[in-house]
Amino acid sequence: MLILMALTSGGMLAWPMLRGAGGGTLTAQGAVQLINRERAVLVDVREPEEFATGHMIGAKNVPLKLLEEKLAGTVKNKNVPLLLVCATGARAQRAVATAKKLGYEQAQAVAGGLKAWKEANLPVEKA
Repeated sequence: MLILMALTSGGMLAWPMLRGAGGGTLTAQGAVQLINRERAVLVDVREPEEFATGHMIGAKNVPLKLLEEKLAGTVKNKNVPLLLVCATGARAQRAVATAKKLGYEQAQAVAGGLKAWKEANLPVEKA
């Protein structure tokens, strides 16, 4: 009985990581690790007006509607981890599909977007 409980607990702990890895989403803390360890590039896909009100430090602004046209010019190295962010994560998920279509295989959305970033008390700057 104890072994069964241990296996169940372990499975429950591992499930979010497995599900998140397959879905192309990343927690705010996971994003910080990628930025620090692998020099991931942050791309904010919100509109310029939204970006100006506050964004992650070092993020580049490429609105979702211009992503296909401007991403290659903004992020030249397609082998670097690419972190896409918006206000809540919905637009960033769509941006991941576009980025992968353009050859950015390590593209991931930051789950919860800027809202989750702020809730994790991570730094934000204004333009």
